[in-house]
Amino acid sequence: MDMTFTPIEWLFLWGVLASAAIGFGYAMFLRRQVLALPQGTEKMVEVATLIQQGAHAYIIRQFRTIAFLVVILGIGLTISGMGQGAAIAAGRGIAFLAGCFGSAMTGFMGMWLAVRGNVRCAQASRTSLAEALTIAFRSGSVTGMFTVVMGLLGATIIFMLFREQAEEVLLGFGFGGCLLALFMRVGGGIFTKAADIGADLVGKVEAGIPEDDPRNAAVIADNVGDNVGDCAGMAADIFESYEVTLVAAMILALLHPDPEVAKQWIVFALIVRGVGVLTSILGTYLVKVRHEREPAMNAIGRGFIWSAVLSAVGFYGFAHWYVQDLRLFWATTAGLALAVVIYLLTEYYTSTRKPPTQEVAESTQTGTATNILSGFASGMESSVAAVLVICAAVFVSMLIFRDGTTNTILFGISLCGLGMLTTTGVIVSMDSYGPIADNANGIGEMANLEEDARRRLDELDAVGNTTKAATKGFAIASAVIAAIALFGSYMGKVMEGLRESGMLERTAQQFGMTPEALETIRFPITVAEPTVFIGLLIGGAMPFLFSSLTIRAVSRAAVSIINEVRRQFREIPGLWEGKAQPDSARCVDMCTTAAIRELIGPGLLAILMPLVIGCLLGWAALGGYLAGTIVTGQLMAVMLANSGAMWDNAKKIIEDGAYGGKGSETHKAAVVSDTVGDPFKDTAGPALNPLIKVMNLVGVLAIPLVVAWQNTTLGYVVGAICAVIVIGAVLFSRRGPRKPEETQAQAVLATGESSGNE
Repeated sequence: MDMTFTPIEWLFLWGVLASAAIGFGYAMFLRRQVLALPQGTEKMVEVATLIQQGAHAYIIRQFRTIAFLVVILGIGLTISGMGQGAAIAAGRGIAFLAGCFGSAMTGFMGMWLAVRGNVRCAQASRTSLAEALTIAFRSGSVTGMFTVVMGLLGATIIFMLFREQAEEVLLGFGFGGCLLALFMRVGGGIFTKAADIGADLVGKVEAGIPEDDPRNAAVIADNVGDNVGDCAGMAADIFESYEVTLVAAMILALLHPDPEVAKQWIVFALIVRGVGVLTSILGTYLVKVRHEREPAMNAIGRGFIWSAVLSAVGFYGFAHWYVQDLRLFWATTAGLALAVVIYLLTEYYTSTRKPPTQEVAESTQTGTATNILSGFASGMESSVAAVLVICAAVFVSMLIFRDGTTNTILFGISLCGLGMLTTTGVIVSMDSYGPIADNANGIGEMANLEEDARRRLDELDAVGNTTKAATKGFAIASAVIAAIALFGSYMGKVMEGLRESGMLERTAQQFGMTPEALETIRFPITVAEPTVFIGLLIGGAMPFLFSSLTIRAVSRAAVSIINEVRRQFREIPGLWEGKAQPDSARCVDMCTTAAIRELIGPGLLAILMPLVIGCLLGWAALGGYLAGTIVTGQLMAVMLANSGAMWDNAKKIIEDGAYGGKGSETHKAAVVSDTVGDPFKDTAGPALNPLIKVMNLVGVLAIPLVVAWQNTTLGYVVGAICAVIVIGAVLFSRRGPRKPEETQAQAVLATGESSGNE
């Protein structure tokens, strides 16, 4: 296959890079615009500065912790690709590091402005809901623009440099983005929810004080966590979703036997992303409430819908005039429709204005148990609805390309994923808006702002819970679609391995077909084969084990924070009376230490388990394993994310005065349910999205070795070693919580210093 670009294709490719440059320029324009706004009172600036310092300290420490692993994996990927030539091997290693850098930079830059936009949003709320919404959303839009710019630049440059040989390099790029997103998502989620649970249970339930009362030592850590978890972590998460759907589409296009068609399909996929950058800019700029009484969610929805509609117009033009194949337009438009439906579905289940969340709030009248049961049941129902919507979108994509080969159909499915995340700039803006509004609300409480300002911030905060849930829905759905598309690449790698090892003919005989027929079908994986069924069952169990590890990590860290907040109330003279300041830095430090330490188990599980299954049971069992992970991972992720969002917004309904209001027994029941949902919606649930893609990409990258080592002593030894490491990591993660008296001493030893009062 030889790809030579025509002048018009060169124009398109440089135009895509230009759109990325425009997106970067828009991000810098928004950054300057936000930073020029007033920050408010001296107390507001003081609180915001503490949040900034805590967020920066955590993110830098996290990057230092995982840097060594990133370098080792980059070297390993380079060495493993040497069989395909030095240029491809080096390209894959460099692309892996570039993917890691893009994911890290997206999260860091978004968080950097979020911890500065929060105080400006709080200040604006003193005079106008519309202005506060605009500031919060535009602060989040910087994250959105960095997400699309970093992903688009990387994939486009790789294709322009490597052309028909870009597949291996693109896999490295996708894996790098996914791996960093997994670590940032898990670490940030553990940090934010440990602090949130500690602050809520001791403050609101035990002490009966407001949510962001400045006497509560965990409040600053809670606000820091909003940024490192929901902003930096989620931005990296959406970045890798954006990146991997594009990588999957490009890889599948490269499998087309006609190089001219393959080239056009890849260029079209890049154009789709370029169009999305421009329409996202317009969409984010349109997010403004028309008057003070208009619900903030209406303004956000308007920007999202307009971005989707204009994107569809662009898709039609390029599919008609350049590719001259309207199937590409219909497939990407199906993805846009999927995004809109996921958005509406999530809003229905999690918004304070819709029946499901209102019913959850009503159930608090009979206690915590019924509240938890109601939210859990609605979360399960929403998961079924989401998977049916995804299945419908995949089925439509299959119908559009029904006359093509298996790879062509899979390319159509990947286009659905591309279309779904076309408006990523708006989607990430919606997500980052949530923690910014939440932080602004906390600053408003701690700085004792006026009642009108607090009311406006409460409304924006409640909307943020819904937008965060919606973006989690996008990320999870994109993970499923990208994983389905990557199956084509997985089986292509299996065929290459079988041919190179001389096992293709024997494998074809096992399935009762000729080698040519086997290569045409490309899916000789059947659950009737015992090893495949074993792989399917183990794969289906992995999201449960992964969620157990992350929820247990949050619980263990929360125990330390709860004990620390109680200790400070007991031992710091004048704290309860408001005459002394809590040691907030102590809680930030404890959350940081816990989050970094708890990354080990989930990270090793994600990276090594595909190797365990592949080496011990073979490539077919690994295929079953990946399928099982996709199915249960999607169902669990949506259920956990939506249940948690419903409990959170049900609590806000009560805090607005329903069923007894703040301080009532119903409020305490809602707070307890909300703390149960915290690790569901902000740690375990969203972390399943990068988990699915990390495991699938590890499977694709490792399959040449898995095929070569199948049924060999070396394969069994490697699989056994990886299994022992995974078991050790899981056992380490299952250790019980530390005793209260051990908490302070061990945390000080872990950090090497004490930030507490002497």
